Amino acid sequence: MSIIAITSNTSWYLYNFRKNTIRSLLSEGYQVIAIAPQDEYSKKLEELGARFIHIDIDQGGTNPVNDLKTLFGFKRIFSQNNIDVVLNFTPKNNIYGTLAAAMHGVKVVNNVAGLGVLFINERITSKIARFLYKFSQRYADKIFFQNEEDRTLFLDNHMARKEKTDRLPGSGADLSRFTLSPSADDGVTRFLLIARMLYDKGIGHYVEAARSLKQKYGDSVEFRLLGFLDVSNPSAVSKAEMQAWVDEWIVSYLGVSDKVEEEIAQVDCMVLPSFYREGVPKSLLESGAMGKPIVTTDNVGCRETVDHGINGFLCEPRSTASLEQMLEKIIQMLHGERLNMGIRSREKIEREFDESIVINKYLSAVKELV
Repeated sequence: MSIIAITSNTSWYLYNFRKNTIRSLLSEGYQVIAIAPQDEYSKKLEELGARFIHIDIDQGGTNPVNDLKTLFGFKRIFSQNNIDVVLNFTPKNNIYGTLAAAMHGVKVVNNVAGLGVLFINERITSKIARFLYKFSQRYADKIFFQNEEDRTLFLDNHMARKEKTDRLPGSGADLSRFTLSPSADDGVTRFLLIARMLYDKGIGHYVEAARSLKQKYGDSVEFRLLGFLDVSNPSAVSKAEMQAWVDEWIVSYLGVSDKVEEEIAQVDCMVLPSFYREGVPKSLLESGAMGKPIVTTDNVGCRETVDHGINGFLCEPRSTASLEQMLEKIIQMLHGERLNMGIRSREKIEREFDESIVINKYLSAVKELV
């Protein structure tokens, strides 16, 4: 029986984003090993039927000693387990998991789910990371990209060979879990942003737009935030900053949730004003599947989810004024108009972003490699 490893920088990610991939691999008769830092979701991965192995990954850090520990951690795991194929997710796993796998003859499938800050600044750490990506990806057997721009960037910079690359529709949406859920027609327009609380995700622009629109529309508009706060990232929003916004009655912070569909169901529109290099944001796919209009930036990865004026609106990256203008379009719509726009979102997700497309591509890649 072939053994497939699946790796990420958190167990939370594997459980929340790749649960159905793990289930599909198990149903095909593969043994599955989940490799990630241990957290409260590690046990849930084992309950799915995967074997769990802990590895230390400093996901937001740039300490070379810590990264060497990660590399040798992967090397130790591959030397002790007869793994046939490894599926890597998240940047450090794509780099160090690939290098370690190459040392032990393990086939590699990587997923480039956006390039984050690596290609929006010229810091020395970003240059080093780009070099490591270029060096490591020569050893990958398959590289999946979530948008064509990232794929083209890799090819133009000779970071991957074209025949080893392929496109995925993001990480897809589970259409059986995320179903049409019209919001209540109660005179309040509710917006939700789901992401790690990073300024690069446009959190600051969202708050500024909310402040202005709250002054204009008062209690007839609400702005909500859901996602990890005070994370290890130079762009992170601090707990004190979030509390100040909440105390000012600009936004509601909902924390984190394993049942995001319950939060999405309550709102009229999903927002993500990101200028981060996204893959295709999961929150936009899932909210679209639930029939919500989307307001996001005309930015890599984000623009794929919106047909402007049909199922939502695109705003300019890094522009509070543009974001506010698009949010006001949503506010000024009749409730029925928002619902019709949301139906167009559902249709688009069904047509282009069904999770089964993603899972089938992974199963095909694994079968080809084993």
